[in-house]
Amino acid sequence: MVHHAEELLSILPIIEAAPRVALDTEADSLHCYREKLCLIQVAVPGLEDGRLIDPLAGYDLTPFYTVIAHKPLVLHGADYDLRLFKRSANFVPVDLFDTMIAARLVGRREFSLAALVKAEFGFEMAKGSQKANWARRPLTEQMLTYARNDTRYLFEIADRLTNALHEKGRWEWFIQSCQRLLANVAETEGEKNRDENWRIQGAGSFRGRSAAVLRALWWWRDAEAARADRPPFHILRNEDLLIITKALETNGRIPTFRHIQGPRQRRLQQAVEDAQALPESEWPARPRHRFPRPTAAMDAKVTELKTKRDKVAAELDLDPSLIASRGIIEGIAYRNEKPEDLLMPWQRELLKL
Repeated sequence: MVHHAEELLSILPIIEAAPRVALDTEADSLHCYREKLCLIQVAVPGLEDGRLIDPLAGYDLTPFYTVIAHKPLVLHGADYDLRLFKRSANFVPVDLFDTMIAARLVGRREFSLAALVKAEFGFEMAKGSQKANWARRPLTEQMLTYARNDTRYLFEIADRLTNALHEKGRWEWFIQSCQRLLANVAETEGEKNRDENWRIQGAGSFRGRSAAVLRALWWWRDAEAARADRPPFHILRNEDLLIITKALETNGRIPTFRHIQGPRQRRLQQAVEDAQALPESEWPARPRHRFPRPTAAMDAKVTELKTKRDKVAAELDLDPSLIASRGIIEGIAYRNEKPEDLLMPWQRELLKL
């Protein structure tokens, strides 16, 4: 563990001299209201067993981000890690090798880091610390071992996948895919607008006053989660919010939840009563559907694109969603979106779009 600024500064020359840097991160999203970056695992040639940088220790990480800013970074399933970096330090790298993307592009169906390590090295990675609270200090020896293993094999895996990508003629696909991920992370905006983020899956079945109640329940849960510094699902799941809304719509009663008692229950009751008392002018407006209803021609276009995609995927032994997800196909067919806005050049080439 790198506990102090002096320790960090002492390893930066080694990192700076390295041709590439393997990284991973740990956060506490399962244990608090607003997740924090709790650990950065770093591996480079010359640092035996790597280093574990502690973002919670209070020292400035700016010199570290400056050193790795233009380094080739090797990560596995980098999307989550990169968004943590963006949110916590406004840091987005420029050169990425994502071993999960590489594994999928060479046709691997089991592409978790644990699956790749087992397939390549016959080593079974322990999973016991996956859901641990990484904000706690000190970290246990089991957690430290788990964290070090997350970067231990990345360079060798990257090298083997690089060879496979070149053998299959898919290296350019890989470069485009990593650059698309970096661009998406760089364009990530902040949290959703409070007036819209309550629209969870299933919210569309409620209208008028019931929609106002569901919105109030979401806001109440969010406030309770912040008050307790717990993830919102620790208070109630999204499904529970829908159940409460439906029950109020049906019989006017709030179902009982054993852990919702005392002041929290009274705040819940007040939130519901306030929502029910709102005038119609303050009920949530129904989202406007900007696109026309699907026509037979549009449905035929979806079928055509899906058939073409699946045929190409079978020939290349690829997961079809790598070539084009169903959402992208529907965007092209139903909403007349441009393929060049949705698909990378290699995907368009395969689909001849």
